[in-house]
Amino acid sequence: MTALRDRRCVPCRGGVPALAAPQIQALLAEVPQWTVSDGRLRRRFDFADFAAAIAFVNAIAAIAEAEDHHPDFCVHYRQVDVTIWTHAVGGLTENDFVLAAKIDAVG
Repeated sequence: MTALRDRRCVPCRGGVPALAAPQIQALLAEVPQWTVSDGRLRRRFDFADFAAAIAFVNAIAAIAEAEDHHPDFCVHYRQVDVTIWTHAVGGLTENDFVLAAKIDAVG
């Protein structure tokens, strides 16, 4: 099976069901530093300073644009909180885990 970071996000159409708990647990094994709460993937990244945090945000923005799948993020000086979920299904899809793995490769 192809690693998550080597996959591409696929266009999401509404009406597709969100992943069930067993599927989520299986995919979490590939992105172990992420957690799931309130139906969303979450992770905090720590950096040496503000400039490094912003460089990271710019890098993940480029990935998000290339994948056409966009996370929420919040910068707290040298920390960046990233939250991912698929708005169209109101929960998690494989795309969210693909994006998380690609972000892990940068962070």
